[in-house]
Amino acid sequence: MALYELFSHPAERSYRAGLCSKAALFLLLAAALTYVPPLLVAFRSHGFWLKRSSYEEQPTVRFQHQVLLVALLGPERGGFLAWSTFPAFNRLQGDHLRVPLVSRMSTFVMQSMAFLQSSFAVPGSQLYVNGDLKLQLKQPLSYGGLDVRYNVSVIDGTSPFASDYDLTHIVGAYQERNVTTFLMDPNPIWLVGRAAEAPFVINAVIRYPVEVIAYQPGFWEMIKFAWVQYVSILLIFLWVFERIKIFVFQNQVVTTIPVTATSQGGLYKEHLS
Repeated sequence: MALYELFSHPAERSYRAGLCSKAALFLLLAAALTYVPPLLVAFRSHGFWLKRSSYEEQPTVRFQHQVLLVALLGPERGGFLAWSTFPAFNRLQGDHLRVPLVSRMSTFVMQSMAFLQSSFAVPGSQLYVNGDLKLQLKQPLSYGGLDVRYNVSVIDGTSPFASDYDLTHIVGAYQERNVTTFLMDPNPIWLVGRAAEAPFVINAVIRYPVEVIAYQPGFWEMIKFAWVQYVSILLIFLWVFERIKIFVFQNQVVTTIPVTATSQGGLYKEHLS
């Protein structure tokens, strides 16, 4: 009568030895070589801790209606013309003050600045500008909380001192900030043909694209990033050292007492040859 395998299950085999035996010392050494090297490999790969991360965000914009305009006249006329939305600055200009007509073209949410400088050799009727207002970070932002360090006006409109309205002072103080904005690819176009009584027009089209915000991750985000790397390497070491331990104990490289569980749940000791 032919026999067929109808059912099978693995037999559990354990190996017993004293805590001060070579077998116990081998297991301790194997555990150290299993769990410590993956940590060293992940750490030495120069990416264990997540030091910087980023996300994308579309800024919300509200125009602050703050302008400081300085127009240098040609060599034949000499001098300059100026105007701003700061009354203290306008009072310092005297005969150089000119009050233009300002129309609202866009909205702006940040207490930041878009600096534009342009010069042409011929008189014009309009200066047309078209560019993106980009965010610039010198250091990553914090991962949480409310940061209002720069929620102040770039220009101190209440100051009665002329030095506070100097462009070199304004730009220098602004560049000391960690977060700034700059007008990228403004493409200024100088249009000529202005009538004698027609006003000079500055037409600025400013776009606010989606920004990539860099920030310093928090503790739990760093742990999550490090844990994924560690476990991915640890799985390989666990597989390798499990095979090594099976080979060592099955071949009695270290002396132990093998104990096998029977199908009735009993135990019996195997005799060593």
